[in-house]
Amino acid sequence: MPTAPAPPRRVAVVGAGMAGLCTAWFLQEQGIAVTVLERTAVAAGASAGNAGWVTPALVAPLPDPVILREGLRAVMSRSAAVYLPRLPGPGLLAFLARFTRNCTPRRWEAGLAALALLSRGALSAFDELAGGGAGAPVVSAPVLAAYPSAARRGPLLAELAAIKAAGGAAAEFEVLDGPAAAAAEPILTRVTQAAVRIHGQRYLDPGAFTAALAASVRQRGGSIRTGVTVRSVHDDGRQVLVSEPAGEAGYDAVVLATGAWLGRLASRLGVRTAIQPGRGYSFAVPVRRLPAGPVYLPAQRLACTPLPGGRLRVAGVMEFRPAGAGLDHGRVARIADSLPALLAGVDPGTRQDEWVGARPCTPDGLPVIGRTRSARIFVAGGHGMWGITLGPVTGRLLAGLVTGRPAPELRPFDPLR
Repeated sequence: MPTAPAPPRRVAVVGAGMAGLCTAWFLQEQGIAVTVLERTAVAAGASAGNAGWVTPALVAPLPDPVILREGLRAVMSRSAAVYLPRLPGPGLLAFLARFTRNCTPRRWEAGLAALALLSRGALSAFDELAGGGAGAPVVSAPVLAAYPSAARRGPLLAELAAIKAAGGAAAEFEVLDGPAAAAAEPILTRVTQAAVRIHGQRYLDPGAFTAALAASVRQRGGSIRTGVTVRSVHDDGRQVLVSEPAGEAGYDAVVLATGAWLGRLASRLGVRTAIQPGRGYSFAVPVRRLPAGPVYLPAQRLACTPLPGGRLRVAGVMEFRPAGAGLDHGRVARIADSLPALLAGVDPGTRQDEWVGARPCTPDGLPVIGRTRSARIFVAGGHGMWGITLGPVTGRLLAGLVTGRPAPELRPFDPLR
């Protein structure tokens, strides 16, 4: 039986994505010596090419009754926003069965309440990182959701109300008609006949942000080793032994934050929640005039983010395929070809920086954050589409838990649930 751990002095974080780097940084805030071990490169999973939205007002569980209808259409269409392979393997079938059981109003509302409380700390965690000199710039700007008709914006308005009622990060918003939406954001074409503008949100360039965060961890004395595949982690009752190709090293505690690959190590430690890759795509296109802030196209489930250099990043799709599957250039082309009807001044043929990354999704839409069956080994992952928004607050709360501070906000995300 392992003894109760003493306060840690040396901690290994496995995974150099948003969640892992934030956890490492906040551990350093408490005087902990940190080593980050990364299988490939910093932000190589889902943290580099995503939309980069910091939108606590929009955080909600993925499984809901609407997704069920989209999922059925996805089986029949390779251009749908949610894509399922025609012949899912047994692992994906088991995940989808559990996912479907969570697509009820009662479970969605319970998940929303849990995420709402966690997201309340999202912006202050970003502010703490900025105050400590970590991360690239984060821009404050409203998010504009554009619709082909006023009737189509009903679900978003209901979701905003539900998040506020659940105690989440309440946001002021405006309901706009077509002319007002066009005046607010000239990049929108006449297809947009209604919009919702949500204030108090932010956005960033995720690749630049995670690179700057990694640089801060190093500058403060932390070690980040890339190209290191961790083979196993084991609590021997005195310390946690981490096995990698170079040998075995002991740490006072270990945090597993390996994104879509979390289950490989965590399942041996009592974590039963399945982590399924939900792959997202993105690319960048130059535009004549960048939008003032993020633009959301809900009908296509596309998130558009202004980037430096007059480029617009377009991100979307939930593709349930293996994390390591290749980039589907045909899927990118179909998304790009849909843009000129929606956004002015976009030439699909000029797209660049095509990217695919595997979001770590769970059947109940809730991340796994906290202790495993070992009091010295912790996990942080399964954030789905909300890894950028929730990465810093996850790292702050988990760093406190590792060093002995209670974190009641994390109870719904118990890895052993």
